[in-house]
Amino acid sequence: MRTVSKIVAMGLIASVALTACGTKHDNTKASGTSDVCTGFKSGTSVKLAIAFDVGGRGDHSFNDAAYVGAEKAVKDLGASCIDAQATQGESDPQRADRLKQLAEQGATAIVGVGFLYSNAVNTIAPQYPKVHFLVVDGFDPDKTVNKNVAYDSFQPQESSFLVGVAAALKTKAKKVGFIGAVPGAVIGPFQAGFTAGVHTVDPSIKVDAQYIVQSGDKGFADPTDAKTIAQTMLDNGDDVIFHAAGLSGSGLFEAVAAAGAGKWAIGVDSDQYTAVPKNQAAHILTSALKRVDTGVYDFAASVKAGSPQTSYVTYDLKNNGVGVAYSGGFIDSYKSRIDGYAKQIEDGTIKVPTDPSKVK
Repeated sequence: MRTVSKIVAMGLIASVALTACGTKHDNTKASGTSDVCTGFKSGTSVKLAIAFDVGGRGDHSFNDAAYVGAEKAVKDLGASCIDAQATQGESDPQRADRLKQLAEQGATAIVGVGFLYSNAVNTIAPQYPKVHFLVVDGFDPDKTVNKNVAYDSFQPQESSFLVGVAAALKTKAKKVGFIGAVPGAVIGPFQAGFTAGVHTVDPSIKVDAQYIVQSGDKGFADPTDAKTIAQTMLDNGDDVIFHAAGLSGSGLFEAVAAAGAGKWAIGVDSDQYTAVPKNQAAHILTSALKRVDTGVYDFAASVKAGSPQTSYVTYDLKNNGVGVAYSGGFIDSYKSRIDGYAKQIEDGTIKVPTDPSKVK
């Protein structure tokens, strides 16, 4: 996933990570359907451990995408796998202890899903120089990257821009919404990209934006509050709502499905059309893909190859690290326009903003 900008590095302390190969700009299923992390096996090429973020496996989003990467590593690389869950409000020492336990169990490659593992990895990695670490959306606290640590850096503003284009083309009310887990440098780019995409198509469309919490990690696992926010937006006339809130997005899907025909949700990270009940899937317009699965798999593959990733690894539209889902066929008629904007982003003609406060 990529090089972290100064803005991201500075803002990470105050924000919480969320929270995704195939044909470019195509859909990718990213919710684990099998149990592959059942224990390390002797003789396996890579002993992979996944330390989940808040929400854990089953969020149909960020964490599930990481698990799909583990599934692919087990299937294609002959890896074996274990995983560990997180809880809300954990401290850095608690996360560090989880990583230490995984290393002590024999892991050769450990993935911390979410930037909150950055400090913990910085503490533990030097103690286990033969173990390789990846932090999804991570950053180096000391700005001196450990030789056995890699940081995946995504460009979610790019995929968010493209689903913003889809929202602008779909809305009839000329009012759309954005629900974020918590403000800051991790979720801000989703809002900024979405708003920029909407307004590139039609500057007159109103974009309502609201965050579930102002600090902490509760916003990623609070479907009840997300549903309340979504219902208010729907009552106020918004007919397309995009979320960047992990497991909380399930509350949005419930609200939109209950609202009936003509109301749409946009998913995040994974292709969420493929991971929800049919009555909800019928209202999921598209999803802004953040291919955490690709990042996890690439990391495991690098360890197997004997050339482990280190430092910052960037994923964007150019290398298919982010994208747009087309499941359901609801935006098929817009594909040529979406692909056109994608090409402009890739060649630098369009520079997608990452700061919501600077988007008109």
